[in-house]
Amino acid sequence: MTDTLEAPARSMRALVLKEYGEMALVERPVPAPREGDALIRVHATGICGSDLHGFTGENGRRVPGQVMGHETVGTVVSLGPETVPAVSARAADRGVAAGHADGPVVGDVVVVNPTIACGECVECAAGMSHICAERRVIGVDPALSSAFADYLVVPVSNAIPFRSTRLHGALVEPLAVGFHAAVRGAVTAADDVLVLGGGPIGQATALACRRLGAATVVVSEPVPGRRTLLEGLGIPCLDPTDVDVAAQIRSRTAGRGVSVTIDAVGSDESIATALDATAPGGRCVLVGMAAPRLVMPAFAVSTRERSIVGAFCYTAAEFAATAGWAEAAPAVLEALISARITPEDAPAAFSALAAGENPAGKVLVEFGADIPEPSAPQVRP
Repeated sequence: MTDTLEAPARSMRALVLKEYGEMALVERPVPAPREGDALIRVHATGICGSDLHGFTGENGRRVPGQVMGHETVGTVVSLGPETVPAVSARAADRGVAAGHADGPVVGDVVVVNPTIACGECVECAAGMSHICAERRVIGVDPALSSAFADYLVVPVSNAIPFRSTRLHGALVEPLAVGFHAAVRGAVTAADDVLVLGGGPIGQATALACRRLGAATVVVSEPVPGRRTLLEGLGIPCLDPTDVDVAAQIRSRTAGRGVSVTIDAVGSDESIATALDATAPGGRCVLVGMAAPRLVMPAFAVSTRERSIVGAFCYTAAEFAATAGWAEAAPAVLEALISARITPEDAPAAFSALAAGENPAGKVLVEFGADIPEPSAPQVRP
C-alpha cells in the first residue's frame, strides 16, 4: 500500500519552455511515483545559469516543451508502490540502515540530487555517479518532468532529508557544485585561491574554499551587488573592470601568483586570466561553462607546468555533505537569496535575467509559498 501525506492532486502548475525565449505557466497532470520513487511537493526551485542558457537556446541542452529546474527543495508526499524508504547518501556514509534516522520518508523535507545514474558502471562503483555515461539529469533530460512545477517524481535514493530553514534547501545543489570545484582543485590550508566570477557558482566556490580552510580566498567579479554580497560574507573582491586582476594577484603574492585559481566563468578571457594569475605548478579548475569551446595560451600551461582540471556537478557524497553543512549555516544561506518570486511571475523573470539583469544572489521560484514552514527542524529517532 502506498503511504501518503496528502490526498493526491490531479493537476499541477508547471513552467514549460514553450519556445526558446518564452516560458509559460500551464496546467499538467501530477506525475505518479513508480516503485522506488518519491513524489515531492516542491517548495522552491532556484533559477540556474544553465536554465537561462536553456531558455535562450544557447547551450543546446534544453528543448521546447520541457519542464526545467534542478535546484530544488520539497516535501515527500507519497512513495511509489512497494517502495522502501532508502538510505540517504548521508546515512550510508555512517552505515545507517534503511528506514532509520536519515532515510527519507513521507513528511520529510528533502533536497534533490538531480543526477540519476545507472549504479552499475565503473564510475558509479567508484563513487563518481555524476560522470556515469548513462546518467540522466533532472532538469536537463526532456523526458523527465522537473522541478519548476508543483510536484516532482524522483528516485527515493536521490531525496536527501534537509532539517533547517526550508527554502535554504534550494541552494544546496549550486553549493555542492562549488564544493566539488574546490575539491577538484585539492584546496587545503596551504593554498591561496582566486575565484573568477562572483555569481551563484562563484559564491558557492568561494564559500567551499573557506570550508576547506584555504589560507586566502579572493573573488574577481564585475557586478557591484555581487561584490557587496561576498564582502558581507567576509570574502574580499576585485573589480576586473577597474584593475588588472592577474597583476593584482601577482603583486599580493610576491610575483608568483596563487596556487589555485577556479574559473567560474568559462570564457577565453577568464581562462587566460586564470593561467596568468596562477603560480608555476599551480592548479586551474574550470567549472564555468560560458562557452563550449575555449582558446587558451598553451605555453602558459606547458612551460610553467600548470594543471587544468575540469569540474562538473558533484559526487553523491559531496552533495550530501553540502546539505549537512548548509543546515548549520542559515545566516550565510539567507544572504545568498536575492529574490523569491511566484510561478506566475517566473516567465517575466526569465526574460529579464536572460536580457542581462544581474541579481546579487539566487532567484527562487516559490511553488509552496502557501505551505507553512515547519515550526522546528525535523527530528526523528
